[in-house]
Amino acid sequence: MATNRRTFLKLSALASGSIGLGLIPGVSDLLAAGNPAGTSMGKAVKPLRILILGGSGFTGPFQVRYALSRGHKVTVFNRGKTHPGELPKEAEQLLGDRNGQLDALKGRKWDVVIDIPTSLPVWVRDAAQILKGNVDRYVFISTISVYSDNSKPGMDESGPLAKYEGADSMKETQATLLASKYGLYGPLKVLSEQEAEKWFPGKALIIRPGLIVGPGDESDRFTYWPVRLDRGGEILAPGASTDPVQFIDARDLAEWTIRMVEQGTTGIFNATGPRSKLTIGEMLDGIKKATTSESRFTWVDADFLAAQKVRPWSDMPVWIPPRGGEVGFAEISISKALAKGLTFRPLPDTARATLEWFRKQPTSRQAKLKSGLTAERETEVLAAWHAQKK
Repeated sequence: MATNRRTFLKLSALASGSIGLGLIPGVSDLLAAGNPAGTSMGKAVKPLRILILGGSGFTGPFQVRYALSRGHKVTVFNRGKTHPGELPKEAEQLLGDRNGQLDALKGRKWDVVIDIPTSLPVWVRDAAQILKGNVDRYVFISTISVYSDNSKPGMDESGPLAKYEGADSMKETQATLLASKYGLYGPLKVLSEQEAEKWFPGKALIIRPGLIVGPGDESDRFTYWPVRLDRGGEILAPGASTDPVQFIDARDLAEWTIRMVEQGTTGIFNATGPRSKLTIGEMLDGIKKATTSESRFTWVDADFLAAQKVRPWSDMPVWIPPRGGEVGFAEISISKALAKGLTFRPLPDTARATLEWFRKQPTSRQAKLKSGLTAERETEVLAAWHAQKK
């Protein structure tokens, strides 16, 4: 069970940032749709020169737009292969590749660099060697997958970290990462954090997001729920309605990151949400407010789902039963981030924006969600559950 959750989380993180560097179709429309409640508007006190490594994946476009709206000068560095025309014209684009093609970064100066897509410590080392002395601060977007123990609710940034047990971390590649079935993801992120702190001692900001959701998420790790509730009818709801869940809207994460940059903040911060404990029942009720279809929930306990081979996190996205080594997985402490101004959009807003984005995808894309149960499989499991109850 834990392996399934960890694998899916690592796969989702790679898909949303570490490997997929192209702008996602339909996101540009949402980015220009105004400012939802809970975000900071207006110009920054001091405009900054910001270099974003990546900048065209899941959270990157939101960072770019928000930074520009705050009056900053933004440069993005990526391969420029996917939807290159969708970057705002106000943002400078440098072409290159983290795998050795970094010449475009040489001889330039920025106030801060935000490293979004890195999953390999060699990427941090190579970029830092060029940028050290030309950049004042280094922001590394990490992950809560760096933690090796999720058995205690309320774990903060001092929690135990995953350990790399390979021969040479600097020789790891995307291919070896994928071949490990994401078993190397957490350990390599830990080492990437350490590289950032090594090259920028006292000047590094490490942000460890939880599950990132919202418009533009190609993994459907949250999208399944608003799409399913929008379809209506009887809905299979997993576990107990009181089971905790945690996630963060990509827009909230992106905008808070820029505000942290403006404050000159350094250190390590968990970044997930919401502000206080949220249960799976409350999550589904919040998503329901963004739909117009008639729907009703049938709660099916975790043991029955396991017997039916319905997997937490992948077949039932966002949720994992709070048992054994995963008791604290959805109750990570974010008190440090809250003290630094992390804010959250209302859940119905996230659900509504996700639905709007998904409806703009090609018909073939909408026909097959990448996470969650198919309609046929959900019907089978519900029928088996009702038969047992009788």
